[in-house]
Amino acid sequence: MIEWVSLGTGARPVPQPMATPLVWAGAFGGALVLVALINAVAGTGRPSLALTALSLLAVLLGLCARFSAAPGTAVLCWLFLNGFAIPPAGTLTWTGPRDTFWLACLLTAALIGTALARVVHARAAYRRMSTGLATGTSEPADDIRAL
Repeated sequence: MIEWVSLGTGARPVPQPMATPLVWAGAFGGALVLVALINAVAGTGRPSLALTALSLLAVLLGLCARFSAAPGTAVLCWLFLNGFAIPPAGTLTWTGPRDTFWLACLLTAALIGTALARVVHARAAYRRMSTGLATGTSEPADDIRAL
């Protein structure tokens, strides 16, 4: 005789974001690799290419991070951008408008990634809840049934 057993009972929680130090470690390592790769392929005089790549990295890291990790992620990416993507390599400088714009771009990218993840998780949770309520059962309608 076959007995159907529900694998999932009750509401599934929204995934927890990764720990902030882990996100910052990813920003450190990812920015290091990206800037080194861009310097090797395109040369050191291409800060717009490096800014674009680091902004995409910040968005990707933001997808699994808390909002509180965004400023640190932006600063770590900016340090590699400023220190190694523009000549002279290895020297940190501050050029007011340029560096402010770079930091704003990187911070915005990290915040966009985090906000996007929150919206996607909230919509998925809402769909799970509304689908479960629409069918009139206490379990979500998309339960997987197994042997």
